[in-house]
Amino acid sequence: MIDITKKIWTIYILECGDKTLYCGITNNLERRMRQHRGEVNGGAKYTRSRKPLRVAYTEEVLTRSEALKREFIIKKMTKRDKAELANLI
Repeated sequence: MIDITKKIWTIYILECGDKTLYCGITNNLERRMRQHRGEVNGGAKYTRSRKPLRVAYTEEVLTRSEALKREFIIKKMTKRDKAELANLI
């Protein structure tokens, strides 16, 4: 049985093939990347046509709530601020 209290949540930024940035959260980054790449069902519609995808930034937190709050903050950032956060510029 999985102890849900011990799951680590990851906030991530993807750099897409067209140089746009995508932010999301997951508790299994490997599985989520397979979804984004179309290898398994469940990827975001946004990333389907923007391959190749590269993980540019990750940040780990202990709860889904923390991850959602941080994702909200990152999504409100300008593209330049996100790029700086991910050391892309």
